[in-house]
Amino acid sequence: MKLDILAFGAHPDDVELGCGATIAKEVALGKKIGIVDLTRGELGTRGSAELRDKEAEKAAEILGVSVRENLRFADGFFINDREHQLEVIQMIRKYQPEIVLCNAIDDRHIDHPKGSNLVSNACFLSGLLKIETEIDGVNQEKWRPKQVYHYIQWKNIEPDFVVDVTGYMDKKIDAVMAYGSQFYDPNSKEPETPITSKNFTDSVEYRANDLGRLIGVEFAEGFTSERYVAVENLSKLI
Repeated sequence: MKLDILAFGAHPDDVELGCGATIAKEVALGKKIGIVDLTRGELGTRGSAELRDKEAEKAAEILGVSVRENLRFADGFFINDREHQLEVIQMIRKYQPEIVLCNAIDDRHIDHPKGSNLVSNACFLSGLLKIETEIDGVNQEKWRPKQVYHYIQWKNIEPDFVVDVTGYMDKKIDAVMAYGSQFYDPNSKEPETPITSKNFTDSVEYRANDLGRLIGVEFAEGFTSERYVAVENLSKLI
């Protein structure tokens, strides 16, 4: 299955938090989108890997993506080496996306910049003919995405561009809250973490609201790019 966009996250919920509204909008526009989680988030303080699997499936249904896979790398301990790069390359070649979305280039959680670099490197390497990969015994063709964009996570990184996601925030919030074990729950007896506060949950909306304010719309999501962002002509700008 060829996809228009393939979004990678170091953990289940990274994609939903970072660019869930953008994905919901692109799905509504008829784009085929997939999500690949690098780990199962098994080191998360709350819940379990098995519960995360179920939550991720529910979130994918809410967003309407075509496929979701998990590479089951070691949470907290995966590295950007040949072995991991080849597995990511397999996913890129399997789905042949025009655009790849991935983790923030710099962030509080160490897996986020690691995942960012890993996926970015794999996108380049995936276009090299002499790197051979196969799935189910079938050799894969080389493929290099046209664009690699990084969504913004914990840190308020200055975006290179923003996407108007007005009308799609409700779907994003629903997808985020599908991970009920991870976020604010006043009745939970489990330990508190930086992402279990009500402030963090509220920030998902108020950050998008503030980015929207800056471009004259209700909500927006920000991204950084590894190369200059180009537009077809000036009339394409909001």
